[in-house]
Amino acid sequence: MPSGDARYAIHYGNLHSQTNHSDGGGDLSTCNNAETPQAGTFGPSDAYAYAQARGLDFLLASEHNHMYDRSTGTNANASQQYALNLYQSGLDAAAAYNTAHPGFLALYGMEWGVTTNGGHLNIIGSEALYGWEYNSSNQLIGSFYTPKSDYAALYTFMRGQQVLGQFNHPASSGQFVVDGNAVGYSADGDEVMVLSEVLNSSAFSVATDESEISRSSYESVWKKALERGFHVAPASNQDNHCANWGASYSNRTAVLIPQGQSLTNASLREALQARRVFATMDKTAQILFSSGERLMGQRFANDGALNLRVDYASTRGRTASQVQIYEGVPGRNGTVTLAASTAQPTLNPAAGEHFYYAKITQDDGALLWSAPLWVTQLAPGDRIFGSGFF
Repeated sequence: MPSGDARYAIHYGNLHSQTNHSDGGGDLSTCNNAETPQAGTFGPSDAYAYAQARGLDFLLASEHNHMYDRSTGTNANASQQYALNLYQSGLDAAAAYNTAHPGFLALYGMEWGVTTNGGHLNIIGSEALYGWEYNSSNQLIGSFYTPKSDYAALYTFMRGQQVLGQFNHPASSGQFVVDGNAVGYSADGDEVMVLSEVLNSSAFSVATDESEISRSSYESVWKKALERGFHVAPASNQDNHCANWGASYSNRTAVLIPQGQSLTNASLREALQARRVFATMDKTAQILFSSGERLMGQRFANDGALNLRVDYASTRGRTASQVQIYEGVPGRNGTVTLAASTAQPTLNPAAGEHFYYAKITQDDGALLWSAPLWVTQLAPGDRIFGSGFF
């Protein structure tokens, strides 16, 4: 779909799915839950081919990091070499698929953590497996040791490894704890965590015609992360465990890539780091949120009135029945509030830090969320020269 901003092209995909490298890849005729690790029918190459055939531009096979020991618990008889070889084979499968299928981006990575006293997050761009489990020979089942449920340490390690992260189906309490706080902030976490899921379709759906009706919302946790101080864009994925990658529902995560650039690991990484992202329940719709030439995801200083703009388009004739712009304060740990219900409001923020994001409700009820704009509002009398403050 062409972008409403001529500088960028929009690509739609799914950044959360499993194959038989962990507990996914289940045959649709029998799949109704997570598979026994490595017992599913289909692997990463099957997933990439399936997703591309159904019109996705990219797919991440995000395999559970603690299942490379061939169990959901701790397997004392696990082979370190088996785990390392399996992870490398996934990286190789993605690279081979990309070489043979230009125009589609196959991604391989891991879903790190556990949901109880933990929290799942996807690690994007890692060339090695992270783990905390050891076999009876005291061999780590992975390449790097990352302590279980220690998110502050994980974020620091991720930053050193120059990888990116996504909060998966986050809960507002008991998950991603740092300094005793759920969805706890750290500077390293803010640097590496670029996405937070706001809506997913059912992880165990077997629908292949985008008809899945079971969906879960996580927008409230995204708001909490933003108020904590995280600079995270919204994502909407499918967490496919059955062999219907991207086909259970029409929801997508969309990224904006500069016109003339191919969709590659490098260009996707740049877009994610810039937070040029939106989440949508409708793969045929787009939302762009801007302030002048500044596009969603950007951080900037503003002097005087703040002019915002929401643009929407649909290739199947849908319309926007409601436009909402929400406002919050990073680091306040307070409440995100509705700032405007029009597509082109002019606001007068108090001096200080703010974030804003746009949300559209289509006439059919489908929702779209933009990445935020982060705004430093200058006090009266302050002036901006170039990119600095005076």
